[in-house]
Amino acid sequence: MSSSDLAATGAARITWIRSRMPLLAETRARFAAERPFEGIRIGMSLHLEPKTAVLLETLAAGGAEVVSTGNHGSTQDDTVAALREQGMTVFGRRDDTLEQHHANVEAVLDARPQILLDNGADLAAGVVRRGVAGEVRGGTEETTSGAFRLRDELAGAVPFPVLVINDSPLKAIGENLHAVGQSAVESFQRITNLMVPGRRFVVIGYGWCGRGVARYLKALGGQVAVAEVDEIKAFEAALDGFLVDDLENLLPNAQAVITATGHSNVLPGHLLPLLPSGAVLANIGHFPDEIDTAALAEQAAAREPLDEALELFRMPDGREIVLIADGRMFNLAGRSPKGNSIASMDLGFLLQARSLERVATAADTLVAGAQPIPDDINRAIARRMVEVMRTGA
Repeated sequence: MSSSDLAATGAARITWIRSRMPLLAETRARFAAERPFEGIRIGMSLHLEPKTAVLLETLAAGGAEVVSTGNHGSTQDDTVAALREQGMTVFGRRDDTLEQHHANVEAVLDARPQILLDNGADLAAGVVRRGVAGEVRGGTEETTSGAFRLRDELAGAVPFPVLVINDSPLKAIGENLHAVGQSAVESFQRITNLMVPGRRFVVIGYGWCGRGVARYLKALGGQVAVAEVDEIKAFEAALDGFLVDDLENLLPNAQAVITATGHSNVLPGHLLPLLPSGAVLANIGHFPDEIDTAALAEQAAAREPLDEALELFRMPDGREIVLIADGRMFNLAGRSPKGNSIASMDLGFLLQARSLERVATAADTLVAGAQPIPDDINRAIARRMVEVMRTGA
């Protein structure tokens, strides 16, 4: 497909998505009038797909110069082409290697952004490493994984405020619980073409995303067990009707395992021999290290690609293990990936837009480091979202 045809395809998809995002439409009109980002360069590292494009258009309407890249393996080339047609600076392709993705992040940092729109804290870590954090006014962080990184690895090293979108109860409920749950089930079916009803699933992690995945699988007839190291969350999962046990006891019966924790190596290599033949492994967390894919490759006698997002590992004992999307976040993998629902991202990206506006216009009211979104933003958006759901306008 030519670059112009690719851009036209992307523009058509963005047009449809834009027409279904009324919250961002209202904000885009207000931003165009008020211009809260006039003269500000925003550096972004976030999944580049049509819903993200509508967020970028909203920020640009407010006067922002946006320099962006996607995340490894999830970039949609038609969206990138359409954004470039609009004159935006966008780095990245769907087939980029991990090394090229890191180079794309560095290219965003080379633009010296004053505000960061981050996903996994890659940009925040980069400005700290480069010693230019003092040039940054503030930013946002989208994910659980990035929030963990800001509060652990980068604790005390970030001198500017970072509003953690994932700390919002609206994102927890609307996006993580319901949208991730829905998109994980849709993506499992789309990529594998396997039935959910009657299939034995193990969900690792019972945070907001794990809850959503487990509940949506159960709603479609899946037999779902949960492995959770936090005692309180494990208790909640048990009361929600799931079999809760140690991972070592659950894996021998698992036909599919989905990780949803935001932590690395939660399905470690030494437990892989417990999996039965035919087990399917998938990760819904941001970073591609929740499953020990290196150990899987080392233990395998042979490996065979089955599809764009499926690979078969033949083990020396005759077992066959299937891995989805190389252990990357699989709801943005495979053919025709859709990700989270449009309505959930209208909500989630409104949280982003309003949070970035607060950083741009009132950073002095915030403290340094990772912190929740101010409560007034959450409540105003919740009121409007309920109105939209009730009236459709």
